[in-house]
Amino acid sequence: MRKPIAKDLASFLRQPPLPRFRSRLHDERTATLIGTALGVAFATAFLTGLISHVLQHPPGWLAHRLPARPSWGYRLTQGLHVSSGIIAIPLLLAKLWTVYPKLFAWPPLKSLAHAVERLSILVLVAGAVFELATGLLNSAQWYVWGGQFPFVPTHYWVAWITVGALIVHLGVKAPAIARGLRSPKTELPEAYQQIVEEQKQGVSRRAFVATTAVAAGAVTVATVGESIDSLRPVSALSPRDIGVGELGVPINRTAGQAGITADLVTSDWRLQVAGGTRPLSLSRDELAALSQSSATLPIACVEGWSVDAHWEGVRISDLMDLAGIPHDADVRVFSMEKNGAYAVTVMERQYVRDRAALLALRLNGRTLTLDHGYPARVIVPNRPGVLQTKWVRRMEAIV
Repeated sequence: MRKPIAKDLASFLRQPPLPRFRSRLHDERTATLIGTALGVAFATAFLTGLISHVLQHPPGWLAHRLPARPSWGYRLTQGLHVSSGIIAIPLLLAKLWTVYPKLFAWPPLKSLAHAVERLSILVLVAGAVFELATGLLNSAQWYVWGGQFPFVPTHYWVAWITVGALIVHLGVKAPAIARGLRSPKTELPEAYQQIVEEQKQGVSRRAFVATTAVAAGAVTVATVGESIDSLRPVSALSPRDIGVGELGVPINRTAGQAGITADLVTSDWRLQVAGGTRPLSLSRDELAALSQSSATLPIACVEGWSVDAHWEGVRISDLMDLAGIPHDADVRVFSMEKNGAYAVTVMERQYVRDRAALLALRLNGRTLTLDHGYPARVIVPNRPGVLQTKWVRRMEAIV
């Protein structure tokens, strides 16, 4: 009895009873076509995500080179970031369908190059799934991971790891990609030819690619209304209606969430402007008595939504001039919010001196509400919503 057992074990090690797949869609050309579209979506998401990260956390050498114009720049890049991430979801599923039989190929490791390829695929797939899943949840503000999970740095660094794995994968698979791009016809291994002949009535590559494209387009149209007003009526899957909210603008973080109560913004509130030759301490009525300006600027958030709004208030550059703050100074802005990640922000000089940058007192023709940052908030062109500080109590020059 021992010999048959040993023989069976040796046979199993040579070729275990793995699943066999019978589809003509598991070929190089289909995988390459879907993979190319997925690569474009991933590249767009990565580059626009990098822009978002730099705008939120500018390195010192770049801080004063970031442009305040166009005012809609961040709205465009962050809208592209979220949209390309959503497009990548059906593309990733389709790509995995075309290649997953290779997960059951035997032997699992044939050479050092093959081992590097398999490892890069493991890291690439795990990273891609993590980025798309957490990004989608963040865009919907559904934080299932709890308040202690550092989403922003984790999302950022996993993106770099995923892109690194993608570069390695592209290097290893370059010959197969080249064959897939230039092959006008399906080129299957000889063992699949008979299977293909038996499945002439199956789904064609053209139908599969077209279905994937329609799915990607459908989820895009159904969500992109968050940042494109004209598509708002058909964005059925958008997690928020950007036309709904106090004063016609959605609210990401309410006063209650920030620990701001009406008691903190009573009539004794005063704005402190420090760091210049003429420090200021102004009540809200005194701010309202100053020369008022207005600007139509988008408020654009990292979750991908954005909306144009009409803002009224005092130009920040005028306040700085009144306080005797030099034109080359950056400004640190303090919120009454105590524990938020952006309770203290830095506004670089190019934003401070932009003529549309306001310490806003009114929004869409009405006084700010508490949730929108009453008694005063910042609105500056081409900055992420998290840096448009609400409930401002102090502004000081960085000298």
